[in-house]
Amino acid sequence: MNSIIWIPAVSLAVGLGVGFGIGSAGGDSGNDELSSKEVVETRSGNRFGSSFGNDAKVEKKARSLDEIYRKPGQSNRTQALLDLYSSLGPDEFSIEAEKLDALPFNERILASVLLFGKWAEVDPTAAMAFTDTMGFAGAFVRPTVLQGWASSDPVNAANYYTENPGQFAMMNMMGGGRMGAQGPGEIIAGEWAKQDPKGALAWASGLKAKSTEAMTAVVSEVAKSDPMKAAEMAGGMTEGSRAAAYESIAKQWGQKNFTEANSWVSGLPDAERNLALAAAIQGLAQTSPKLAAAEIGKMTDEAAKREAIPTVAKNYARNDLQGSITWLNDQGDDSKRAAMREVMPIWVSSDPAAALGFINEQASTDVRDRAAETYVWSNKSSSAAELAEVAAMITDERSKSRMTGIVAARWMQEDQEAAKQYINAADSISDNMKERLLDGQPIWGRGRR
Repeated sequence: MNSIIWIPAVSLAVGLGVGFGIGSAGGDSGNDELSSKEVVETRSGNRFGSSFGNDAKVEKKARSLDEIYRKPGQSNRTQALLDLYSSLGPDEFSIEAEKLDALPFNERILASVLLFGKWAEVDPTAAMAFTDTMGFAGAFVRPTVLQGWASSDPVNAANYYTENPGQFAMMNMMGGGRMGAQGPGEIIAGEWAKQDPKGALAWASGLKAKSTEAMTAVVSEVAKSDPMKAAEMAGGMTEGSRAAAYESIAKQWGQKNFTEANSWVSGLPDAERNLALAAAIQGLAQTSPKLAAAEIGKMTDEAAKREAIPTVAKNYARNDLQGSITWLNDQGDDSKRAAMREVMPIWVSSDPAAALGFINEQASTDVRDRAAETYVWSNKSSSAAELAEVAAMITDERSKSRMTGIVAARWMQEDQEAAKQYINAADSISDNMKERLLDGQPIWGRGRR
């Protein structure tokens, strides 16, 4: 697995995969014994020869990746991978891990998450050591190993992390971003909190790096089931650490009961109240986006409003496209620009004409540029010629060049002659990019596996 991989995409893929319930893959010793025999394939509720129908299809378990990836249906493949990796002995995981290099990228991600998640439950130190042999890709597998380890043995996972901080330096640099990537301390603390919240909080508070993030992970986990208890825990944190914890609690609480959350937020110190309210409104937007939009209108702190508006706008757009456009047009330019990457893809997929109408109505060049940029890269229905007109609206030269190149690459797939005329006439496309496009090459290089 010596791939050079696109960091944001893999971070997201690994983050999603880690949340896939790997901890349930192994089962108890009885299930492990069953998995070593020829058993009936899980399918449509007929696992282990269920008697819900006489036509249940009986198959032998797949014994190799080749067999698994020839199966129809992604859910069948996922279950087959879980079965395969659950049947491995401690010395067999490294053999299977070495086979992952032969898989295409999209297949490798899922298999890696499932394999290393299970390996972490069986022999976490061996799984972690193997990541050191994987080159650059090892950094993206360590979160899976760490979460699998912490889900069953958080104390020793925590000890390993504090004794080997250098192994997790990249994770700490990437953690806490808007894509939801967690750092190692957050992963361990969150898993530990499911078993022992007080112990997890005590450990997180003593960390030398990213202590606030780890403590926030603890109270966030507690807030899922008991926001009041989480609020009490956060109240004992230092002033510099409380704000993020309060926001996390408010978001969870706002989704469950906004009235209670709002009442709690109103009693917070001034320095922490506004962003906590914004978080509570984001939580409310998950279930009642129109009510959340109304609560935005009551806010007086502009910075806090900007934090909440993209999430509210996205959920509003899913439920009421025209209503969301009308509401967002009444917000400030900074808020509208911040919301574009959340709402424009939804608008474009539902009503491209309405989305284009929004773009044309914007007086702010910053808003119009961001809206047009997002319209171009998210639009799958309009012709390349139509998208070229939208790309031409963009005033920022770097963005315009990028979007024009994307339009040209798509146009080359639809009508090469017309595309070549467009490329040759486009002043915003560099000579180097023109050469690549006319030769039918990728816009930004061939990429690497």
